[in-house]
Amino acid sequence: MIRMILPFIVLVSGLWAWSLAAGPGAGSLWAVYDQSLLLSGWLAIALMSLAMMLALRPAWLERPLGGLDQIYRTHKWAGILAVVFAAAHWLIEMGDDVIESIFGEAGEPHYSGFIDTMRDAAEDVGEFAIYLLFAMLLITLWRKFPYKYWRYLHRVMPALYLLLAFHAAWLTPLQWWQQPIGMLMAVLLLGGSIASGLSLTGRVGRRHQVRGTITAINTPAQDVTEVTCHLGPAWRGHRAGQFALVTFNALEGAHPFTIASADRGSGTVTFLIKSLGDFTRNLSHKIRVGQPVTVEGPYGRFDFNRRNRKSHQVWIAGGIGVTPFLAWLDAIGTNTVTAPEADLYYCTRNAEQDPMVERLRELCQGFDGINLQIHDSSKGEALSAEKLSIGGRSTAGAEVWFCGPAGLGRAIEQGLRAAPFRLTRFHKEAFQFR
Repeated sequence: MIRMILPFIVLVSGLWAWSLAAGPGAGSLWAVYDQSLLLSGWLAIALMSLAMMLALRPAWLERPLGGLDQIYRTHKWAGILAVVFAAAHWLIEMGDDVIESIFGEAGEPHYSGFIDTMRDAAEDVGEFAIYLLFAMLLITLWRKFPYKYWRYLHRVMPALYLLLAFHAAWLTPLQWWQQPIGMLMAVLLLGGSIASGLSLTGRVGRRHQVRGTITAINTPAQDVTEVTCHLGPAWRGHRAGQFALVTFNALEGAHPFTIASADRGSGTVTFLIKSLGDFTRNLSHKIRVGQPVTVEGPYGRFDFNRRNRKSHQVWIAGGIGVTPFLAWLDAIGTNTVTAPEADLYYCTRNAEQDPMVERLRELCQGFDGINLQIHDSSKGEALSAEKLSIGGRSTAGAEVWFCGPAGLGRAIEQGLRAAPFRLTRFHKEAFQFR
């Protein structure tokens, strides 16, 4: 997230500073006020444009950013920061009456009747849109607000963006359009507007969507549903560990699920889906064999082939986070690829009642280099960074691949970086798209 947003903010701020240096100097308080207003608004619309373009799910950015999950994380924080700067812009705007009462009125440029009318309209539209933007941010940060309702509200964002783009375009200083800052603004506003149009017309991700049918439904555990889908030759294949956006119900929309099977070239994919929300609860009773399904993808960089072959492999799975590792092991067994040496840790609440334990043991059979360890929290065997640093089989550095609860991942990563453990990389996916 930081690798893209921070340089972007530096670039945007640098072009503002360039425009400030190129313009006429002024040391009055009104000049400071104007530039503060411009900078906050410029940062807000620039970050919002970035968020809109990232919402298109650009597959070409997966490599530099580390996967679609990281793209969406960047999209999320670009949106949050945009609202923060928009709030600062609004507060500065509200302060003009105070400054005017102390230092008198500012000398403002005069425009022709049409331009003056459009600028007034842009101000009114911007004020209306920013109040809606604040409301959207509060709802987004309120974790208890149901996702199925939030999803529909979130669809309003492209329309809000177009209103704010209109506000920004008409209130931008005319001299900016003759400078590099104006060129970047034109590119961002155009890109954000195109992205908004594609989003409003439901065209996001359409090129990567494949229609198929559900061929099998199983319930290996009470809160886990295994769904197998046949997508036919239209499915271009996937790499073990990738995920897809699956739509079982058009009203419910797409949800991200890791593909639990290796690619065999048959156009068949399997998903293990844990009951974590309203729709996934009792999923086996809401879908049926033969039902049409839409799968978009594959996405993600949680790829076995991207491992550092010079580093010892440490694979950590928590709960349903075992899914990509099941696909990895399946791919190794299917393709007769030489299995690497790896410590595979599986964290479960109750090993005796968890069907994934037996499945892991079956898949690991025959691979002497893979050391499977089960950590059963019901027996007080919770995994920690200390246990990893003590139990690691290699002192030449370790590459950790983690998939599981976010809290467990943060605790282990922080512990490993603080412990005397030669960590070369800690890779985890961020599936919390909201």
